[in-house]
Amino acid sequence: MNAFKSFEILAGNHDKGMVLLGDHAMNRLPEPYGMLGLPESAFSRHIAYDIGIEGLVRALSAKLGAPAVLGGFSRLLIDPNRGEDDPTLVMKISDGAIIPGNHRITDDEWNHRVEAFHRPYHNAVSETISKVANATGKAPLVLSLHSYTPAWKGVPRRWHAAVLWDSDNRAVAPLLDLLRRDPDLIVGDNEPYDGALKGDTMYRHCMVTGIPHALLEVRQDLIGDNAGIATWADRLAPIFETMNADPALHGYNVHASRTGPYE
Repeated sequence: MNAFKSFEILAGNHDKGMVLLGDHAMNRLPEPYGMLGLPESAFSRHIAYDIGIEGLVRALSAKLGAPAVLGGFSRLLIDPNRGEDDPTLVMKISDGAIIPGNHRITDDEWNHRVEAFHRPYHNAVSETISKVANATGKAPLVLSLHSYTPAWKGVPRRWHAAVLWDSDNRAVAPLLDLLRRDPDLIVGDNEPYDGALKGDTMYRHCMVTGIPHALLEVRQDLIGDNAGIATWADRLAPIFETMNADPALHGYNVHASRTGPYE
């Protein structure tokens, strides 16, 4: 039996100067966890993973020739886009679904999930970013891909995509500008939610190290099939190429820390 892999690295050219990430790309669980007490149908929902993101990151990595790191486990097991001290690292309820396998979780089990799944993923992210930085002698451009539901608590979300960020907008401003050149797109700027989350992937690997970065969310109904994924890969690839060609997005800025309080 093959060992469960907590991440997958997509090969690319480190000289490209770009790294793609997909924290919530997959809905897989190690065999001993079964379905965490949930019905199998729960793992086709957004609570288990970011719908469409695995396919989108794979397509973009191939088009751009850029390395990428995909999370290999469901966010219901442990959320790779949370800090190790975040109380929501292992969710007990998500969008109305109670997760029986996460209730009465012991400290030992919590620590096991951190050490067996969460840390290996982040180690892979760190190593990939370092390899790109070493290959170019510059800060890489890091772009993280996520997806969100077309409605929340019955309220439709009008945005086709959203750029989430903390306080470093070096990559955010050009990404918003390039996306908004398409008159058919409605693009949120820290909407439908704010991108500042202390300890999350972008904070850990980019904010505190001064690496240019942006987190792009795409609405899930737009990338829920192969045709939608292909459309968005074709749309985003030239945008990411344009950004990556800008020398201003390959410098370090260790002073780009958040000035306001985290909530």
